[in-house]
Amino acid sequence: MFQFFRLVTVLLLFVQTTGWSQTLPSPKEHFGFTIGDDYQLATYTQTEAYFKKLATSDRTKLVDIGMTEEGRHQYMLIVSSPANIKKLDRYKEISQKLARAEGITKEQAMAMATEGKAIVWIDGGLHATETVGTHQLIETAWQLVSRKDPETLRILDNVVILLTHANPDGQEIVSNWYMREPKPEKRTLDYLPRLYQKYVGHDNNRDFFIMNMKESQNIGRQLFVEWIPQIMYNHHQRGPAGSVLAGPPYRDPFNYVFDPLMITGIDALGAAMINRLNAEDKPGFTRLGGSVFSTWYNGGLRTTTHFHNMIGLLTEIIGNPTPETVPLVPQRLIPNGNTPFPVTPQKWHFKQSIDYSLSLNYATLDYAARHRDELLLNIYRMGQNSIERGSSDYWTLSPKRVDAITQAYQADLKKPRSDSSARPAASEGSRGGGMPIKYYDAVLKDPKLRDPRGFIITANQTDPATTVNFVNALIKTGILIQQATADFTVAGKKYPAGSYVVKTDQAFRPHILDMFEPQDHPNDFPYPGGPPIRPYDAAGWTLAYQMNVQFDRILDAFDGPFKKLPYGELQTPKGRMDASAGAGYVLNAQANNSFIAVNDLLKSGVDVYRLPSGSTGKSSVEPGTFFIPASAKAKAALEKASREFGIDATGLAKRPSGALVKVSPMRIALWDTYGGSMPSGWVRWLMEQYHFPMNIIRAQDIDAGDLRKKYDVIVFVTRAIPPVSNSGGGTRGEGEYQMREPKTEELPAEYRPWVGRITADKSIPQLKKFLEAGGNVVTIGSSTNLAYHLGLPVKNALVEMTNAGQERPLPAEKYYIPGSILRVTLDSTQQATWGMPSQTDVYFDASPVFKLAPDAIAKGTVKPLAWFSTNKPLRSGWAWGQSYLQDGVAAFMAPVGSGKLYAFGPEITFRAQAQGTFKLLFNQLYATSVGQ
Repeated sequence: MFQFFRLVTVLLLFVQTTGWSQTLPSPKEHFGFTIGDDYQLATYTQTEAYFKKLATSDRTKLVDIGMTEEGRHQYMLIVSSPANIKKLDRYKEISQKLARAEGITKEQAMAMATEGKAIVWIDGGLHATETVGTHQLIETAWQLVSRKDPETLRILDNVVILLTHANPDGQEIVSNWYMREPKPEKRTLDYLPRLYQKYVGHDNNRDFFIMNMKESQNIGRQLFVEWIPQIMYNHHQRGPAGSVLAGPPYRDPFNYVFDPLMITGIDALGAAMINRLNAEDKPGFTRLGGSVFSTWYNGGLRTTTHFHNMIGLLTEIIGNPTPETVPLVPQRLIPNGNTPFPVTPQKWHFKQSIDYSLSLNYATLDYAARHRDELLLNIYRMGQNSIERGSSDYWTLSPKRVDAITQAYQADLKKPRSDSSARPAASEGSRGGGMPIKYYDAVLKDPKLRDPRGFIITANQTDPATTVNFVNALIKTGILIQQATADFTVAGKKYPAGSYVVKTDQAFRPHILDMFEPQDHPNDFPYPGGPPIRPYDAAGWTLAYQMNVQFDRILDAFDGPFKKLPYGELQTPKGRMDASAGAGYVLNAQANNSFIAVNDLLKSGVDVYRLPSGSTGKSSVEPGTFFIPASAKAKAALEKASREFGIDATGLAKRPSGALVKVSPMRIALWDTYGGSMPSGWVRWLMEQYHFPMNIIRAQDIDAGDLRKKYDVIVFVTRAIPPVSNSGGGTRGEGEYQMREPKTEELPAEYRPWVGRITADKSIPQLKKFLEAGGNVVTIGSSTNLAYHLGLPVKNALVEMTNAGQERPLPAEKYYIPGSILRVTLDSTQQATWGMPSQTDVYFDASPVFKLAPDAIAKGTVKPLAWFSTNKPLRSGWAWGQSYLQDGVAAFMAPVGSGKLYAFGPEITFRAQAQGTFKLLFNQLYATSVGQ
């Protein structure tokens, strides 16, 4: 009888399971085609509907993680066994506790690792034109939900899989663009008219240590606050020509703050991936030096996880719904350590890329299932290592430290041999002929060179709301922040209540150091005297520097009246509004959010003035401070701004003495182009955040003329203005400006006016007329080329003379500065630089530097705004040959007719991270006239 009931139970379960699986449609049944079919792409609307159907499975849970910038729902489909789905909260709790490693003994960690499930993140579609990413996500979800083979069941039993759509808006844009053509063979991904993320396009993968975009915030919360997976897998395109894909492990350098377990964890997963492909006879995986991808940079979806002890994986695969060809690249045909199993030239179909991606996903998930407890325990170990390093004296090695050891040794070798101890013996304190150990001790045990135990961000900031933005960037990435509840003293310095404290004795210490400390990128050359090897992205990005946050590095253990803020709980800047003000209010021009208040005041019709010379005495304020005469309307607007944006509005009993200039809004135009400019998109987002009204302007609009009738100021971000031929003025190659453009007649009518680019023969004369008629132009980065087109008395400062007596740009072997943080000196008394300190950090990315004609300043034809006053301006990153920068002008203003040209060489709005230099743009967006 027992056996009978057991058989009936099994049969019922089989019927239920069979019936359930039959209610779930396959991708072909839902979309009308098999995922990977040539010439077929799914839209996000279709994909969202399919995920909702899969969510009826007891293997899944669909989570809405937030809204996108265009107002779509962004989903994460969680897949695991039915039993695990019922206990997701517990497995999330275990993952959080082990990742943070706070107050957990090794025995408790081992018990949780035994109980828990490996958490694996797999995303797709971040870069929407990389269509393999979104479609492998669909196919992977279907396979995991529908398959019943032993491997899939083992994975589901041991792993919680987070399948996350990284860019819903982009999939909708790209798929609709591709599928608009009824004839399949004519479909193309080329000539997308706008960015596939509303504001920043491809730069959505450079946003993850600040998380300005909504999609980044949604993803970041799941990665760094909610789930903290042990493995995250970020799908991209495309691999190096002659290969199918690039994947882990990656080339050097890796960041020196990483735990070695994270790096070797990448190695292990990379081995699992390539082994599976090789076993399935799928060639073409390249790794290590076979591709450009490294683990140095922070800020990418994959790379930011590295600083959180996660095994962050990236693959870049070929593939397109339109069939393509694997090209012949002879040097990739020979097997080597980078590419053990080369692919041969052949026609390549979309389905092959989907199949490869599925194999890579299964390799990752199978590894996670087999090493579940090890992965959980290792992320705990890495967290513990970070806590221990942040709790004791610790020295992080870097190239500068190693160079210091070598220099100390070589200096001793050169000393006169006045006694037997003056010159070290090579074998002293060492074996094998290395340097004496005392040189290691002198540098790596120097108390002054220790890593900090923490950072104190004083409440006394020149820009409190921007400081809160920085603190919130840390909070969004899972960092534990403390705040002082009373005044306190550390290392002899008194700090006020409200100051923020960031201690390094926490699991994500690598990320903390990376946000506060300078990056020390190695001098990376293939051979002595050779050209520099370009970093994958930036070389230096220290966010505290970019945001001009004042902080102190604390080298010894410290404590105080500190409260721990809950993980993930964002802070709100607290403004101050005087209850009464007889004459009016002043707003600090050093605070970015003051510009929000001013723009709202101007929009509501309230008069706003600036104080060109500031004021002294009891109501001392800096030059450029805003003054708002007292009125009921002004008071109401400032109360709102103080409450919502952390504005300090200081009341004045008497009207300030000295000159006043009245502020008026300008009619602002921002350049953009067909296909979209990422730097322009960032500035558009900024202007929306800071309430500057503006219009987009493109080449055809400029070429049409009559600009002064429509606009007062035009902003050109980098890569808008082409170089002047044979001028030596440009710092970037001509090819950067030669974008492929579609044939206008082949485009939908609404996009035809967007086509075109700035040209010397049509556009520049119209810009000159605009300036001469009283318009202003702001140029950033390479668009400062406009100064050369206009014939202003400035030259490229970064040149040398050839043997033939001609100038040429400095070669990269002598001078090379990729994206890094440099320090400049400013004339902060000028209207263009109001609110800026006398020195500031700027983001510099092979940026232009100028030399002024000898009499340019005396004649008033050019006014320097910022310059390099030292031969060592590097603050963070890599600056080979930085001494060439000394006395070079980084920014200037030049009158042109009745208008003004502003030229800012550094990237003053870079990715909305460079918040310390936003004012260099904002100041130029107001008209001023003599006040009353």
